[in-house]
Amino acid sequence: MSILSRPDAREPLVEPALDAPVARARRTPPASGRRTGSGPFPTARARRRYLLVLGGLIVLSLAFGAGYLAIDNPMPVGSEGFWIIAKLRVSTVVVMLLVAFCQALGTVAFQTVTNNRIITPSIMGFESLYRAIQTSAVYLLGVAGLASLEGTWQFVLQIAAMMGLSTLLYGWLLSGKYANMQVMLLIGIIIGGGLGSVATFMQRLLTPSEFDILTARMFGSIANADLEQLPIAIPLIVVAGGLLLLRSRRLNVLSLGKEQATNLGLDHRREVILVLLLVSVLMAVSTAMIGPMTFFGFLVATLAYQAADTYDHRYVLPVAFLLGFVVLSGAYFLMKHVFYAQGLVSIIIELVGGIAFLVVILRKGRL
Repeated sequence: MSILSRPDAREPLVEPALDAPVARARRTPPASGRRTGSGPFPTARARRRYLLVLGGLIVLSLAFGAGYLAIDNPMPVGSEGFWIIAKLRVSTVVVMLLVAFCQALGTVAFQTVTNNRIITPSIMGFESLYRAIQTSAVYLLGVAGLASLEGTWQFVLQIAAMMGLSTLLYGWLLSGKYANMQVMLLIGIIIGGGLGSVATFMQRLLTPSEFDILTARMFGSIANADLEQLPIAIPLIVVAGGLLLLRSRRLNVLSLGKEQATNLGLDHRREVILVLLLVSVLMAVSTAMIGPMTFFGFLVATLAYQAADTYDHRYVLPVAFLLGFVVLSGAYFLMKHVFYAQGLVSIIIELVGGIAFLVVILRKGRL
């Protein structure tokens, strides 16, 4: 008996005839911009768009950084005095890079593990704790208390206090049998509100001059950074940020949710706690170094999601970092060299970030 006539033959040797439209579709190569297949970018056009966005952000970062260093330099270009002033400004650019790195990576990673794009790490009470520490120093020690918080050891103690708060919350609320992310966020909000109320109460007991000096420290500003803190801040930021970048693929899995991540073989609870601890390091260093910037990270993360237009954190995180530096350095450049109002930078960034937050809230159903 021929194999073609065997009743148990499972597959025919000859492919069945195709309809004319189907045959043409198989023979016709996919059109440009309609490439099929899985990956971080659904089409070749999306990949080209991402590369253009990334290249544009790199150019803007270099332009704003170079402009901040060179423009409005009273010395002739290339002279010894010119390079002395430029080197003094380099430290400011370095602080901007560190803050943008911390806020961007910390916010994107925090939103991923919480599966919520309308919250920021400040919800855990870091900034309220910073305000409480600064206010307590002035309340107990007077104006000299602020000066006592500017040293290296005081910087380390502030970071340790913020890390201790976060470790307590994560270890207590995410390691138990009934671990719950929503309960952790709610308790973080309550603790932040309580610390804010204590700080407000102490501020009302200060003299007008003490309150005026303290108010200047309540807004995030690059001028608050101390160069002596950089040898401690840079290693912490590099280690925490590097580990987050190395775990980009795991962040992709965490973004699917607890059930899907567990089914794919990922220890969801362990990964969430580890990522939150790394985020805590980044946010604690940034807040202790320059002060609170509540909506800056949210603004950068929201723009990064729209600009990168991909789910893959390997591509979202670099865009978020570059966007953070462009927003921060561009704001300082414009306010210093165009409007001559450098002290208003953080206020304007917070205002724009707050407006973006309200827009996202109103459009939540379509995001």
